[in-house]
Amino acid sequence: MILIADCGSTKIDWCVLNNDKVEKQIFTCGMNAIMLTEEEMRSRIAEELRPELGTLAEQITEVYFYGAGCISAEVCGNVASAIRANVPSATKIEVYSDLLAAARALCGRQTGIACILGTGANSCLYDGKGISANVSPLGYILGDEGSGAVLGKLFLGDVLKNQLPAHISAKFLQEYDLDLLTIIRRVYKEPQGNRFLASVTPFLSANISVPEIHDIVFNAFKAFFKRNIHQYTGYQEHPINFVGSIAYHFKPVLEEAAEASGCKVGTILKSPMDGLVKFHSSK
Repeated sequence: MILIADCGSTKIDWCVLNNDKVEKQIFTCGMNAIMLTEEEMRSRIAEELRPELGTLAEQITEVYFYGAGCISAEVCGNVASAIRANVPSATKIEVYSDLLAAARALCGRQTGIACILGTGANSCLYDGKGISANVSPLGYILGDEGSGAVLGKLFLGDVLKNQLPAHISAKFLQEYDLDLLTIIRRVYKEPQGNRFLASVTPFLSANISVPEIHDIVFNAFKAFFKRNIHQYTGYQEHPINFVGSIAYHFKPVLEEAAEASGCKVGTILKSPMDGLVKFHSSK
């Protein structure tokens, strides 16, 4: 049996494959591997995953873990050790970045451009085996163009600087029970400000017909293509593929921005697991 994990900061999607068929799917709390020790990860997996696996844990021979923060050999080694302690029957444990998960889910074993557009943003040129080029996303302060966090940042800035129709701003503040001081506190003083910023994107989706909101999203997506995709050699030759909730829910505007940027949108997946199951079932 094969165990696949798609790990984000919010949740982990675990999928057990038995002869290329899904035996069981499990959801546990997310974790960012770069922010946790091996012991902390081992404990979380023991408490949240092991009980759900039950006797399946003794039948798993391969584990493929794709995760946020898995960006160095040391971090990947810590994750592998934490998994090995909980799934001792596994003779192969491989740990990769969430970006490679997106590439494999979207492109399989073909060359292409794969992007993540969720709370954060990332992109890469994929050669069918690995990532051959990557423009650093830089996070939501310096980069992450088009991400949920950046859309939220731009929108809230316009709300607080009176750049939107007054009734739209009032409607938003009432629906989300927010005011200036609360927003400032949530962004600058409380942890995970990026998640708070991204949490307002459902309002943008529901009100995308408002010209000012459409322009925020459209221009952020254009910036994503200009500052990231245009740096990949031959980007005009490949459809631009996406995984993530922002790409999924804002698909029409994303396609509009792509056309305006000389790009063409290909596959869009809300999450990568279905694509990863297909990838690991076709070895």
